[in-house]
Amino acid sequence: MLAAAFVAHADDVPPTHESFSLASASPAETRRINVYTPPGYATSARRFPVLYMLDGGLQEDFPHLARALDEGIRAGEIQPLILVGIENTERRRDMTGPTAVADDRKIAPRVGGSATFRAFIAKQLVPEIQTRYRADAHRGVIGESLAGLFAIESLLHEPALFDTVIAISPSLWWNDASIVRDAPALLRRLPATSRHLFLTSADEENIAPNVAAFDRALRAAKPPGLVWMYVPRPEQRHDTIYRASERAALRWAYPASRAGDDDPAR
Repeated sequence: MLAAAFVAHADDVPPTHESFSLASASPAETRRINVYTPPGYATSARRFPVLYMLDGGLQEDFPHLARALDEGIRAGEIQPLILVGIENTERRRDMTGPTAVADDRKIAPRVGGSATFRAFIAKQLVPEIQTRYRADAHRGVIGESLAGLFAIESLLHEPALFDTVIAISPSLWWNDASIVRDAPALLRRLPATSRHLFLTSADEENIAPNVAAFDRALRAAKPPGLVWMYVPRPEQRHDTIYRASERAALRWAYPASRAGDDDPAR
């Protein structure tokens, strides 16, 4: 099965894109950034929404997501946008918040660095993208598994950073599912501004129940301005859910009918 999966994905070729390196101040390291711009970008003067992609390396998920996005834009299903893939350096450090669970800390030499990684995105990467590319005011984020956890954590703890959040099988089990337990209070504190959230999960025993519980917290809180879609996919596995969901998630979050809206927050 693993060999078949490798063959099926080995021919992943991303559409035309650019790459550059960006030095991170904290921690002191260099990040590789991959950027896809939509068809017609070079001959247009307009500005575009930006979707920041976690696990965005060329050996990670950037090729298949950029290809799905490009095909959807060309088919008229998805509005044109810029995709910014952030390649990992220490994934489990960057995608997780602090934890009091001993077993959580065993997954990597260092964990709990999500706030630092989020600061890098907000204070260094976003300004760099706004300088290099014609980006409008709308920012989104997409992530799967631990990266999905980071996306949900960003929505709850720094809601001004992203207007659209796509969380695919987010690892909400982290720190004994503390983010689910804290969700009612955190959701009540969300600013009443326009935001979109797409949630999905596969057949994972430690993920699907927590995502369903988070959806219940959303329905109970009904945060003003937040529009969300929850799509359980029990027929999928953890290793198939990303590719199975990405096209539908992009169509819902960035439908072509919204392209050209004057309000960057849509």
